[in-house]
Amino acid sequence: MGLKFRLSVMNFLQFFVWGAWMMTLGHYGFVEKQWNGAEFGLVFSTMGFASLIMPTLFGILADKWKANYVFAILHLLFAATMLILPFIDSPVSFFWVLFVAMSFYMPTIGLNNSIGFAILKNEGKDPTTYFPPIRVWGTVGFIVAMWVTNFFTKDWGLGQSIKVSFVISAVLAVALSLFSFFFLPAVTNEKSKKTNQKQTLVQKLGLEAFVLFKQKKMALFFLFSLLLGGSLQLTNAYGDSFLQDATVFPVGELINNFSTIILSVSQISETLFILAIPFFMKRFGIKNVMLFSMLAWVLRFGLFGLANNSILGFVLIIGSCIIYGLAFDFFNISGALYVEQNTDSKIQSSAQGVFMLMTNGVGAVLGNIIAGFVIAKWFESTQLINGVEVLVKDWPGIWLVFATYSLVVAVLFAVFFKYKHDPKAVENFKH
Repeated sequence: MGLKFRLSVMNFLQFFVWGAWMMTLGHYGFVEKQWNGAEFGLVFSTMGFASLIMPTLFGILADKWKANYVFAILHLLFAATMLILPFIDSPVSFFWVLFVAMSFYMPTIGLNNSIGFAILKNEGKDPTTYFPPIRVWGTVGFIVAMWVTNFFTKDWGLGQSIKVSFVISAVLAVALSLFSFFFLPAVTNEKSKKTNQKQTLVQKLGLEAFVLFKQKKMALFFLFSLLLGGSLQLTNAYGDSFLQDATVFPVGELINNFSTIILSVSQISETLFILAIPFFMKRFGIKNVMLFSMLAWVLRFGLFGLANNSILGFVLIIGSCIIYGLAFDFFNISGALYVEQNTDSKIQSSAQGVFMLMTNGVGAVLGNIIAGFVIAKWFESTQLINGVEVLVKDWPGIWLVFATYSLVVAVLFAVFFKYKHDPKAVENFKH
C-alpha cells in the first residue's frame, strides 16, 4: 500500500465522518425533532466552542507522544459519543453530547494535516508539492458522505431516519482509527519535544500571538475575521433544513428529494475555486480577494432567499452552491497568507491559530447563537398543517437578513481595512 494512497485514505475518511451528518443536522433538529431555533441554534456552535482550546491541548499531547495514536484514539472517542446522539430527545442534552463529540473531532483536523506533513517529510517529499493532491481527497470524502447520507435517508433510497447519519459517521470513524493504528507509520516529533522544554506554558499554548492585537492593522483584521466567521457555518447549519422544508419544497420532488446531493455542489465548487486563487491573488491583491469573498457571501445567502420551488428557484440554488466555493476558500486562504506576511516567523503558527480561533471559534459560536435567537424570535411560527401543529420558518426573511449582515461587513471592510497590494509579495504563491 503506497504512502500517497494511505494518506489519501486518511484524508478521505477524516472528512467523510464529518460530512456524513453535518449538512443534515439542521433538518434533524428542526424537522424530525421539532426543536425551535432558540433550543437548537446553540447546537451549531459546538464546533466553535470545541475549537477554542481542544486542538491546542491535543496538539501538545501529540507533540509529546505519537501523533497518529492520539489521532486514532480521538476518533474512537468521537465514534463512541456519536452513537449516543440517536437516543437523545432533549436539545440541551443533545448539545452537550455533540459538544463532547466535537471536542474529540475538531483537534483531528489539525492532526490530519500535521501527520501528513510529518510522514511526507520523513519520506523526503516536499509537503508543498505532495500534500495538496492528497488533501483534495478530504473534500471528495465530504461529498461522498453527503451522497451516502442522502441515499440512506430519502424515500427513493432506504428511507431511514436522519439519525442514521450519526451511526454512519461513527462506523467510519472506527475504520479510520483502526487504519491509523495499523497502516500509518508512527509519527513522533523529537524536535518539538526539545523545543517545548525551553518554552513557557504561554508559548506552548500559542498565547504569545495575542500580542498582535496591539497592532491596529492586525486587530482590525482579526475583528473582521470574527465578523465573517459568523457567516461561515450558517449555510452548513441551515442549508439542508431549508431544502428539505416541505412547506417550501414539497416532499418527493427534485429539490427536497436530492437536497444533500444538491448541496454537495458547494464542496465540488471549493475544489475548483482553490485552483483560481493564485491568479486572483496576484491580479487583485489580498484585500480585494477577501472583499470578493465577503460579497460572495451576500450572493450565497441572497440567492437562497430568492429561491422557491420552480425551475428558476433550482437554478438560483445551484448558483448559490457554486458561489460558496469562492465565498469559503477566498477568505480562508487569503486571510492565512495575510497573517503569514504580517507576523514574525517565530509566532506564525500561533498567529494562524489565532486566525482560526477568531473565524471558526469565536466568530462561529457568536454567529450560530445569535442566528438561532433571531430566527426563533422573528422568523418562525407555529402553524396548523393537515391538523398537525408544525414549526414554520420564514426562509426568505432568514436568508435576506444573513445577506444584509454580510453586505454590511463587506462595506465596513472596504472602508476601514487598509492594505496596499504588492504583486511581488504573492508572485510565488501556490496552493
